[in-house]
Amino acid sequence: MSLIICLLNFGLIENILLIWLKSWGTAFLIAYPVVLLINPLVSKLVNLVIKD
Repeated sequence: MSLIICLLNFGLIENILLIWLKSWGTAFLIAYPVVLLINPLVSKLVNLVIKD
């Protein structure tokens, strides 16, 4: 998905793969810790909504 967004924003330029890898790496460094922090909260909320 990030490659498609880079292609839409910059087009098929010479160093698109380098730009994409840098943007993907930055997004991963932000998204992964956020998911690790939010996952327990979401799991607790889902367990409250769905009771066995």
